[in-house]
Amino acid sequence: MRVFAICAACLLAFPAFAGGERAGRFDYYLLALSWSPGWCATEGRDRAARQCDPGSGAGFVLHGLWPQFEAGWPRDCRSSLRDPSRAETAAMADVMGSDGAAWHQWKKHGRCSGLSAAEYFTTARQAYASVAIPVAFQQLAQDVRLSAAAVEQAFLTANPRLSPEMVTVTCTGERIDDVRICLTKDLEPRPCGADVRRDCRKQDALMERVR
Repeated sequence: MRVFAICAACLLAFPAFAGGERAGRFDYYLLALSWSPGWCATEGRDRAARQCDPGSGAGFVLHGLWPQFEAGWPRDCRSSLRDPSRAETAAMADVMGSDGAAWHQWKKHGRCSGLSAAEYFTTARQAYASVAIPVAFQQLAQDVRLSAAAVEQAFLTANPRLSPEMVTVTCTGERIDDVRICLTKDLEPRPCGADVRRDCRKQDALMERVR
């Protein structure tokens, strides 16, 4: 009983963030851009996501803006700031594909930024706008197979301020999944941590056409 009482007292003494990382403590951002047609083919249509509707024209959408440590990333952050309203999440659908995606990203990553919901979404939108999507991927008219390295090179060519250590391309199964770009807290390009620089090695990854 004595041990239990001591443990209970210790738990009560901890501040509210003791169950996870402290919001606002991180080293840099990871901007993740998701290839929407691939996500729609595997998950999105079953969820009736609007970005998967015929004629949506969604290509690379904002997957998220993720606070990172030099090694690892914060998780399960607790914040005293209020969660976003329905109107705030709905307003992000034009770049994130849906209000549900915006809410999920806030809950999983945004709270760790230490920013208010409005500030986080504004920052995420600015980060997304800071990266030029290669013209070839803006209105991809047919399914293509290409190497993940070719996708990375297209982003490097379209964004001269980026260098290979600042960009990584991920795959899920046979498909291109994300293009991930590392940014400072001021949204300037910077090298990624070693744990982030794990490029997909696939030589014939699928990218479905934009619909």
